[in-house]
Amino acid sequence: MYTAIYPVWLVGEEPADHEFVVALDEEMRQQWENARLFHPVDLALRRQYAQSVVRRRLHQPVFRQRVLIAYSSQCALCRLRHSELLDAAHIKEDSEGGEPVVPNGVAMCAIHHRSFDANVLTVRPDYQIEVRKDVREEQDGPTLLHALQGVHGEKLVLPKQRAAWPDQGLLEERYERFRAMGITS
Repeated sequence: MYTAIYPVWLVGEEPADHEFVVALDEEMRQQWENARLFHPVDLALRRQYAQSVVRRRLHQPVFRQRVLIAYSSQCALCRLRHSELLDAAHIKEDSEGGEPVVPNGVAMCAIHHRSFDANVLTVRPDYQIEVRKDVREEQDGPTLLHALQGVHGEKLVLPKQRAAWPDQGLLEERYERFRAMGITS
């Protein structure tokens, strides 16, 4: 006579032994799942690739080069000079009709560019850097302290040529959107 135990879960496979691993209850299933997260064979089995078609902005490399030249190949916020870590951040995005011209760009390191795009920080029309209030009040490690909180209230490093300075009208538009989020002060 047999007693049916259900539900059961197939939580693994032992191919060398031609066996499956069965969990008889939720606790066993959870234990197996937790152990599996760190099993190197599982990572190899999950590694998959697919080809994709990507739309590239053909003007982007030229835009980046011109912006980095205007800013002497340094981040306008923190002065980092490793060009492989620098981007040309659009003030007004391509998707919003922003032009790929130097006054619509600011040279930023990767962390400042991502922060700018995510509205963690902004640049006011007077070229002063503003970091969101919640981020300024947060307690974390040295990256937050120096890379984000440390630039709040600082002035943007501007290009030598006035014609290359960020367009104040575009900065005003962007700053108004930042303020509309209600996370400033």
